[in-house]
Amino acid sequence: MTEKLHGYVERLKQHNGEWVSDVKDAHGEVTVFVPAAAVGDVCHFMRDDQQFDLLADICGVDNGPEEDPRFEINYHLFSTIHHDRLRLKVLLSEDSPVVPTVTHIWRTADWHERETYDLFGVKFEGHPDLRRILLPSDFDGHALRKDYPLRGYEPYSMN
Repeated sequence: MTEKLHGYVERLKQHNGEWVSDVKDAHGEVTVFVPAAAVGDVCHFMRDDQQFDLLADICGVDNGPEEDPRFEINYHLFSTIHHDRLRLKVLLSEDSPVVPTVTHIWRTADWHERETYDLFGVKFEGHPDLRRILLPSDFDGHALRKDYPLRGYEPYSMN
């Protein structure tokens, strides 16, 4: 199965070698590391030329404030035509947790990017409506960051 997935990666490299900074193969899954600035172009290519027509998920990971790069943004792509899955991963530093939006490629990215912004504080440049989706608009911080207090903040009084 991973041979077929590596075929997609090879075609991606042939189209533009700078789009692939690393590839990891583990547990029958292939992850392609993509520079943040190129993620929109890579997603266009994967959708239009490789038939990955479904963005199944975007999720964030915080490796902790002592790690660099601190954040990972994972794009889980699926081809409903070939029934293949491929993961794109973008690494972001704490100093610049910004990545271009892919809402113009897949409409479902709207909600996934908002959730990642809400919980991790990663900004999606060019997003049409980047605001909190799970937490109140006046919530202080980003609850899934590793430096967020375990007990959280209690801004609302129950009096």
